[in-house]
Amino acid sequence: MSSTVTPAAPVTVVIGTGGMGLAVARRQGPGRRLLLADFDEKVLGAAATALRGDGHDVTTRAVDVSSRPSVAALADAAAGLGTVTEVVHTAGLSPVQAPAEAVLRVDLLGVAYVLKEFGRVVAAGGAGVVVASMAGHMNPPLDAEQERALATTPADELLGLPFLRGQTSAAACYGLAKRANHLRVQAASVAWGRRGARVNSLSPGVIATPMGRQELAGEHGEGMRAMIDASAVRRLGTPDDIAAATAFLLGPGASFVSGTDLLVDGGVVAALRSA
Repeated sequence: MSSTVTPAAPVTVVIGTGGMGLAVARRQGPGRRLLLADFDEKVLGAAATALRGDGHDVTTRAVDVSSRPSVAALADAAAGLGTVTEVVHTAGLSPVQAPAEAVLRVDLLGVAYVLKEFGRVVAAGGAGVVVASMAGHMNPPLDAEQERALATTPADELLGLPFLRGQTSAAACYGLAKRANHLRVQAASVAWGRRGARVNSLSPGVIATPMGRQELAGEHGEGMRAMIDASAVRRLGTPDDIAAATAFLLGPGASFVSGTDLLVDGGVVAALRSA
């Protein structure tokens, strides 16, 4: 369902309409046609209502990022709305929300599908941002062969990689998936570049969203608070912090930036590496 829009308005796609996705949509929305997508139709509807109430042009579509046909249909729908110039993928599951298999399907496979399917519809001059996590920088080191496999294995074969099969720890799978996000974005930047588009990832620290608060209340919450206290900024991040960093990566100030990851963690990873 959509509101009245200007036909010539460029299209911004936001996948995942929780705290970070909503903040990104609100920041990027003026003068654009917003396509919001989420698995949770209740969350999706609430985000659309809030944004329409503020005067944004909004179209919504349910999506299951772990399904290639669903992601492909979303990409086609975006292209049908107009010129796709911005794609922001924020959807994901944290270790306290889901078991290991679901984390891999959404956080690893879902990103691979989004990069592939939107890489065929993004316009020249367009840009994409995949929201990963600082966990991708804290994951135990992988060997060169494993990193190459995560970066280049066809999406439909990813979950069959030997070192992913049999993983039972949701936390370990989360770190693996987020490291894979960095690697997939790096590899995808070449294909996106052939279309004249850029793509980067962004790695938040602990953000004050419902997901972030669930993590703080979970078994690793005490350690997370200790990391925040040891960091340079010494506070939780906000969805607006992520929206601001996303706006930079999408905008003209980052026209020479593609295939890399931006840490937006308040200095947590730097503090850990300096300890």
